[in-house]
Amino acid sequence: MRERIPVVVQRNSRGRQAAVRGLWTSAELVVTLGVVLLLLVAHQLWWTNRQARAGAAHTVQALQRDWGDPAPEPSGAGAEPERPADDSPAVSTDDGKGGAGSAAPAADATAPRRSQAYAVIRIPRIGLTAPVAQGISRSGVLDKGYVGHYPGTAQPGGSGNFALAAHRNTHGEPFRYINRLRRGDRVTVETRDTVYTYTVDKTLAQTGAGDGGVVAAVPRSNVKPYVGYRAAGSYVTLTTCTPEFTSRYRLVVWGKLTGVRGR
Repeated sequence: MRERIPVVVQRNSRGRQAAVRGLWTSAELVVTLGVVLLLLVAHQLWWTNRQARAGAAHTVQALQRDWGDPAPEPSGAGAEPERPADDSPAVSTDDGKGGAGSAAPAADATAPRRSQAYAVIRIPRIGLTAPVAQGISRSGVLDKGYVGHYPGTAQPGGSGNFALAAHRNTHGEPFRYINRLRRGDRVTVETRDTVYTYTVDKTLAQTGAGDGGVVAAVPRSNVKPYVGYRAAGSYVTLTTCTPEFTSRYRLVVWGKLTGVRGR
């Protein structure tokens, strides 16, 4: 009787190895992609803020050195009077050098060069101190952590609307918390010779990105026409994106000029 030799059928080991290599490669790609995405998020949410805030703080210091000693924030005894119920600014007769009875400083009407930082905005309620630069370009102004001035709108203290924009998230996010501003909060804008105080008056929680009425000389929403002003005056407008981490809508805060004093 012949002995039968068992036949061993071997499966396709090459196919299995190729499948394993494919799965391993896919896993590596997924992990690599995840790491890259995490690095991008860290760059946007942490590094851009760090860089922009450091650069903006340096610019504020440079402006103040150029102007001389920084003007103190008005507070307590001797602070400038504020009249939030009146469109007319309260004008100090102090020239900032100890003399009284001099003429009040004029509004800064001359437009600076594009992307030039020329003023400092302070909002005590949200702990903001940032440079104001001409224009609202991303690379030249907003991504540097600056607050941008809308070209064609009034300059600080001028008749009309001193309209501003800044990032709400990333790149220093100067306007991240302007949603916390309430009626009566102060916004000061310092220039070389003058400190202007605006008092927050109205807020528009959400409007369309193309709502140009909010930065008009007499600011009034085109989307929600019941929100805004009807009379000429000296206004400040703060605009930023909303909701956070999107640019779909705009958040708007308005204030009226209530104080002017010399440095």
